[in-house]
Amino acid sequence: MTTPGPTRSARTKGGELRAKVARLLADRPADKLTIGDMARQLGHSHGAVRNAALTLVRRGEADQSGTGQPEFRANAKTAAAAQRAVISPPGTHSPRAQAATTRTTYTAAAAPKQTGPIRRAGGQLYHPRELADLPDVEALNRLRDADVPVLLYGPPGTGKTSLVEAAFPDLLTVAGDGDTTVGDLIGEYTQDDAGAYVFQYGPLITAMTEGRALLIDDATLISPKVLAALYPAMDGRRQIQVKAHKGETIKAKPGFYVVAGHNPGVHGAVLTEALASRFSVQIQIGTDYDLALALRIDTRVVRVARHLAQQVELGELGWAPQLRELLSYQKTEAVLGTKAALANLVGIAPVEDRDAVADAVTKAVGIKKIAPLTLGKQLPASAARQPPGSTGSAHRGRPR
Repeated sequence: MTTPGPTRSARTKGGELRAKVARLLADRPADKLTIGDMARQLGHSHGAVRNAALTLVRRGEADQSGTGQPEFRANAKTAAAAQRAVISPPGTHSPRAQAATTRTTYTAAAAPKQTGPIRRAGGQLYHPRELADLPDVEALNRLRDADVPVLLYGPPGTGKTSLVEAAFPDLLTVAGDGDTTVGDLIGEYTQDDAGAYVFQYGPLITAMTEGRALLIDDATLISPKVLAALYPAMDGRRQIQVKAHKGETIKAKPGFYVVAGHNPGVHGAVLTEALASRFSVQIQIGTDYDLALALRIDTRVVRVARHLAQQVELGELGWAPQLRELLSYQKTEAVLGTKAALANLVGIAPVEDRDAVADAVTKAVGIKKIAPLTLGKQLPASAARQPPGSTGSAHRGRPR
């Protein structure tokens, strides 16, 4: 007899989901459970369960194994963690590294070249942020000059791609997913207008031969076997062999540079050791909520987003609005009004986290109830929009 799966319960309060995960692990001490296993049992989103489980591991209240699809198991402290549902005081949860008391002295770097907004190729402005005491675009350019590959990681919508586009005007991009092939990177044979088959070079070859920057976006969604074709171009060899095109050897010109993006919370994203080891510098990208305020996004909505982001960091929630969603909110508000924009903000949240988002928005704006943006009943014919100055019947029955 199988036990029916749990129904969606009301939103958990601070620490409750972490306690639920601990309780599930403690009840099955001999089992190793994946995020998917626990999400199905508990009826919560993969993202929220993942954050809660990782929080338990960081606190030493559960064990983690596996590099591809991580598995979690109870330890001696798990049962105790299951008995309490308390948010740790600030500073005790995933503590940030403190600044070193002694510093190695290096030769002073040149002054930053540009600190103000940068116009990207598409026309949008990018506002640089601080990275290692430099504007982020300047830091990336210095890393490129030193041929130090960079991996940017963080939630979708935080500006990883925007940063790379602002830093490298000569950028080529590969949008990675589970269907990306070696041919999408290196190239493949295509049929020309005369019916003959010719080899069409891919973005990797183009970037190598033209000395350009190459962004592998969502790199961790690409099969490791496919990514392996990239690695010889990134190491000391700086060349690859195109077996599909007569075994041709392609050597990278000066200026060729690889940067990658990784969304850790996205389903199917796996950061393998082989991929991570190729990127000497790994930079976490989060939403700059101060920038959101500077861009005149509704302060109440920014405050909600910041609060939800803190819950995500504590492992209590799986989603929070990032800068992309906040900019979308601003545009929607300008077109449809505040109420519709708030409803849409709630509606784009994952189903598992929607109640928490709706509750936070409701409290912030003082509206009794906010539901996802939904079509209502059909409007009566008399309410149909008429041309300016029209009475709605002046031309009725007349031929046109």
